[in-house]
Amino acid sequence: MEGTSKPSDTKEPEIAREEILVLEDKNFNGNNVCVVTGSGTGIGRATAIAAAVNNLMTVGLDINEKEGRKTQKMAREMGGQMIFIKCDLTRDEEIETAISEAAKVGTIKYLANIAGIQHIDSVDNFPMEKYDQMQSLMLRAPFYLSKLSIPHMKKSSDGLGVIGNMASVHAHICTKNKPVYNITKFGLRALSQSISAEGEGRVRSFTLSTGFVKTPLALNQIDAQAKQRGITSEEVVRDVMMGASRIKEMMSPMEVANLFVFGFSKFAKYLVGGDLLFDGGMVLTY
Repeated sequence: MEGTSKPSDTKEPEIAREEILVLEDKNFNGNNVCVVTGSGTGIGRATAIAAAVNNLMTVGLDINEKEGRKTQKMAREMGGQMIFIKCDLTRDEEIETAISEAAKVGTIKYLANIAGIQHIDSVDNFPMEKYDQMQSLMLRAPFYLSKLSIPHMKKSSDGLGVIGNMASVHAHICTKNKPVYNITKFGLRALSQSISAEGEGRVRSFTLSTGFVKTPLALNQIDAQAKQRGITSEEVVRDVMMGASRIKEMMSPMEVANLFVFGFSKFAKYLVGGDLLFDGGMVLTY
């Protein structure tokens, strides 16, 4: 990384089919629907493609129609089934329409709440309009999508369903200048545990907590972090982002998507309200 202003290994990687975890599960079939938010880029795109490759009828939601359609094309080129619905997750009526449309193409069995944004600022400088936007997109929308999806899961032939929520190491520890991101990620752990407490082992939920992933969300933070901290972008990646990690490389989006596939599968039936902490050792090996 030394001597470069933007490290070359922080470019978002291409998605290759051989990197996708494919599991044998009778519920991974074209009659069952997996709804994926944030499917236009990053982890959402990778998860939508991975779900489609695992034979699920995938319904991608994103406000970015151009990139969402690109994800749909990529999933279909890999032999999967996917439809895309443009959706502003801060608008209830659009969430309602999206779930209604998803239910028309199969039985909703899986939901991956991934969509998110970031704003770097301290509590005393944080714009309240940005607070409201982040809360709406990253906590209220997952709650409402879960509320609308759970009845479909309960009414399915075996009554099973799984909701995966994209958390972060920031659901375990708080770093400065990310107060609302921290709040929403802690909240997603509470949501997953609440769903699981009510689900009687049949409708279960889990969170994924990763360190930094090679996505536009993470990569676009580098300059803002450098400005806030008065250091170079190289130092942000090396010392701030990966400083506490025992593995000094960001995860790829597909490595995270594969965790969603596992979490949704029959192999994770004991993952009830739990958190998959895949962080390179940031949280527990200080």
